[in-house]
Amino acid sequence: MKRLMVGSCAVLVCAWALFATPPDAAAGNRALPMTFKLQVEGPSEICQGSCRSLVSAFGAITADTPAAFEAFASQHQIRGATLVLDSDGGSVLGALSFGRMVRRLGMATTVGHTVPLGTDRQGRQQVRLDPQATCESMCSFVLLAGIERFVPAEARVMVHQIWLGDRREDPIAASYSAQDLVLVQRDIGRLAQYTIEMGATVDFLEMALRIPPWEPMRHLTRAELRNMRIVTGDDEIIAAPRVAAASSRVLSSGPRATMGSQPWTVATRSDGAVLTRHHPLTVEGNSIGSFELYLSCGGLGQDYALTYVERRRRSVGGQPAMPSEIGVLLSGQWVPLQIMSSRAMEDGSGLDTVATGPVRADLVRKFAEASSRSLTVETTSADAATEIRVGNAGIARSFSNFATGCGDIPTARRTDLRREAVAQPPR
Repeated sequence: MKRLMVGSCAVLVCAWALFATPPDAAAGNRALPMTFKLQVEGPSEICQGSCRSLVSAFGAITADTPAAFEAFASQHQIRGATLVLDSDGGSVLGALSFGRMVRRLGMATTVGHTVPLGTDRQGRQQVRLDPQATCESMCSFVLLAGIERFVPAEARVMVHQIWLGDRREDPIAASYSAQDLVLVQRDIGRLAQYTIEMGATVDFLEMALRIPPWEPMRHLTRAELRNMRIVTGDDEIIAAPRVAAASSRVLSSGPRATMGSQPWTVATRSDGAVLTRHHPLTVEGNSIGSFELYLSCGGLGQDYALTYVERRRRSVGGQPAMPSEIGVLLSGQWVPLQIMSSRAMEDGSGLDTVATGPVRADLVRKFAEASSRSLTVETTSADAATEIRVGNAGIARSFSNFATGCGDIPTARRTDLRREAVAQPPR
């Protein structure tokens, strides 16, 4: 199954940021503030007198990006140039201010990155456009600012909800105040006004606001880019070998997910203590059920046992399909779970599924550290695929006692004990 890692963003002064898939994915220079370079399209032998001026815009959009771009524009002649975007997104207000500056300068926009080719006769840096790039979250709103907008087939435009930046790591377990709701509605209003101002349809904003921060970002299809007026010109503006675009996820009808999940807690069962977490199961923000994760003590030679219990509701189309694969991406490692049972609920309202599997203690300990952020639960069935990011809120406080109760010891020592048990069976 594909692993969707996530770009992070700088947040506003009010801590409001557009979530760009799970934040663990911000890597390398993409997490640094956006930088700009003025270059010339090449090679000149091919484009000749029509070689465009290109402004490469790479990195995270911060509250300071508009000022940085204004300073850059004052030092270079970029009116009418093409802005080449490659960014994980970032600050809402920063992106809207940046976008309006792009529109005032009469610039075109596209998605890609520049590859150096050398200098022309005037000593200017020539580059070619490579479409293998992404424009995520608030970057997609900057893309709208171009008086002409091009997205090559190989590039990806990804959207996601905006979210309070200081609660993006585990949004389901966070608390929210009336003031938070004021901030949410204020910025949604600003985004709606900007979207119409730039000539896109409100369907674009609605799609972005549909995707909650615990799901992966939504990759807009070619048809959506056209129908939402995100692109204005020829899709083939950048010629390059084609690659298959990722297919859209299934959109299930149903009620929106409720925000009532608690953080990781210790529960007592007949077979001992467990660490447990409840979370809604959604597809593009529509609730299709819920699931619980249980971490329990493993047997001799086995670190911990991870159990997944899912309640998937019946949809308009009838009984949901049984999951064929369930697994967890934990601390960078894929942990497959064996499906033990999957059957109709007693009242016929849906499907109950249980899956379990062993998980290494070092992976759990790493997840419980404050520097860690989330795990990802992935399910596959005939009618839907889900990827849900679950944060680690609360686990640091309870993991130590839980691990001690399980007799948590290094894996190497567990292996020694197992060998001893095999060599000296009980009499």
